[in-house]
Amino acid sequence: MRISLFAHMERLRADVPHDELYAQFIELCEIADDAGLQTIWTGEHHGMDFTISPNPLTMLVDLARRTKNVRLGTGTLQAPFWHPVRLAGEIAMTDIMTEGRLEVGIARGAYAFEYERMTPGIDAWGAGQKLRALVPALRGLWTGDYAHDDEHWSFPQTTASPLPIQAPHPPIWIAARDPNSHRFAIDHGCDVQVTPLWLGDEEVDALIDRFDTAFEESGAAHRPRLMLLRQTAIAESDDEREAVGRNLSRYFAHFGTWFRNQRPVHRANISPLDDDEIAAMDMYAPDKMLDNHVVGSPQEVVDRLKRHEDQGVDEYAIWLDGGMPFNERKVALERLVETVVPAFH
Repeated sequence: MRISLFAHMERLRADVPHDELYAQFIELCEIADDAGLQTIWTGEHHGMDFTISPNPLTMLVDLARRTKNVRLGTGTLQAPFWHPVRLAGEIAMTDIMTEGRLEVGIARGAYAFEYERMTPGIDAWGAGQKLRALVPALRGLWTGDYAHDDEHWSFPQTTASPLPIQAPHPPIWIAARDPNSHRFAIDHGCDVQVTPLWLGDEEVDALIDRFDTAFEESGAAHRPRLMLLRQTAIAESDDEREAVGRNLSRYFAHFGTWFRNQRPVHRANISPLDDDEIAAMDMYAPDKMLDNHVVGSPQEVVDRLKRHEDQGVDEYAIWLDGGMPFNERKVALERLVETVVPAFH
């Protein structure tokens, strides 16, 4: 099983300049590259300081000049926000500029806040339909002389320009939760990304079971790769564990609030959550966050990851967007690459 890094620029309050956040993001990515991690993944989001990444392809091009070996992945592009002709060309150009290190993760998106601003009137179901139309359209455009006409897009015969340097194109990953998404990915020869978000091992087991079932039912000759994304941290003392639990509780309380899309937003931030509001969100309580995420001593973390390896996970992405100040995030990543990653080289 290969180990990767999933990271964003993020801030819960507007007290760190965006250029400083980007410098911090780059520093984490350079640590990942030096440690021999498989891929750096970063996503796409709009109008939200909670996760800042209006175009991950641009960021990955910059990372290609600052790193040596690590692969560079979109985790994920949001299908409803792209026209196929534009995306096919931008992916191909990024593949050229990253010298063939690109991995392409695509999802339907999740936040109603973004749907309202980027594609008004669409919901999660409609976004999923756009995802299912986008993937074959991209492949058609890279093959050449492809025309498209459905309820989502209509364009005459077109070939993407430029074309990617990876043949036939960069690997495509689909972010999947429900069984239909797993089956779509496998039927279309795509790799699969899964995450339990704030939930624990039971949710991980269910996601892996959906992947395995979809593969068995598909009759596909080739098993796609499966990537698992989880919040992961070394915490050996009670004080360290309590700090991680508090940070994760705060992070997912903000995540849940953004997802519900009911709180006022000012200058790309929701109005701050106070301690009482966070404490009232029992599903994100610190003790539950410690149970649900991969937190423990180096050996405990290795053992948890080995379990996922035994379950058939091909790539494990360390998720570090956990509400920590940057210096703590940096130390957390350094501890993981020093004590856990070598067990999987």
